[in-house]
Amino acid sequence: MAWGSGGIERMAEELVAPAEEFGREIRYAREARGWTQEMLASKLWVQQPYVSKVERGQQLASPQFAEQCDKAFGTPGVYARMRQRAADAGNPVWFIPYLRLERESVSICDYSNAFVMGMLQTPEYAEAVYRSARPKESAAGIKRLVDERMRRRELFEAPDPPSLWVILHEAVLRSRVGSARIMQRQLRHLLAASEVPGISLQVFPFQAGAPARGVAFNVLTRQNGAEVLYEETYQQGRVDDSVEAVAEARAAYERLRAGALSPAESLNLITHVMEAYTHEHHSRPLSHGMGEVQLQPRERRSMRRVGPRVHIRRRHTRPGQ
Repeated sequence: MAWGSGGIERMAEELVAPAEEFGREIRYAREARGWTQEMLASKLWVQQPYVSKVERGQQLASPQFAEQCDKAFGTPGVYARMRQRAADAGNPVWFIPYLRLERESVSICDYSNAFVMGMLQTPEYAEAVYRSARPKESAAGIKRLVDERMRRRELFEAPDPPSLWVILHEAVLRSRVGSARIMQRQLRHLLAASEVPGISLQVFPFQAGAPARGVAFNVLTRQNGAEVLYEETYQQGRVDDSVEAVAEARAAYERLRAGALSPAESLNLITHVMEAYTHEHHSRPLSHGMGEVQLQPRERRSMRRVGPRVHIRRRHTRPGQ
């Protein structure tokens, strides 16, 4: 790889954005072989404008792009690893070990009590979360944070993605983040995510009482069967693989799962709350004397509508369920 040898040159490289650094290395490798962007694009089965954006650092390449570059350049794993480092670079240092664990896991069990977990957030929802937490952040900074969060979805584009089981406290559904429209789209996204093989959703309802844990956390199972606990404090996250901590978290998760609604009941509740947000959004009058907003026809899921009240039938959990 073409790295500068002088101190000033190295300092300048440290200031280069990760996507720009990756794109620059792709350009060096391409030019060293005498290839045009069109030639590289044909070898990678992509369009030339995409190669151009990657090389200029305007877009971080996809994992598939990096893997194809390794095949085209004969560099097994080099550009795939470089691309992954570039993707991780924008995250806090303390969060990177967790991201690596996430990618190496065969299953993730998540409990969220304040916000939808990052991998299942829509861009608009994530932006509202960041704007609330970082009111002094620039628009460009917020966009960068949102883009980094959206890249975590790549985990489910891998050939063998982990299974994901998410328990959301009902407060997550009811607490408005951003606007009614943002919430309506976020809940619709959750319903779509529930249809992805390997992803399961449950809602822990208000009427179930105090949850087994008062903070968000998740338990990741690695390929060798070992489990790891991850939980966040106010300023950063903590990874704990001690037997005691993991056992306590796993027991708490099973109690949360037992107290939660069934997956089918959970989807009905999410649908009901989503429709309430939809009605709220469309029923607001427009300004400038235009009167009430007319409801627009929209495609709806072929899912049973629920009435204004959701009657929740508690399950009797059987041993081993």
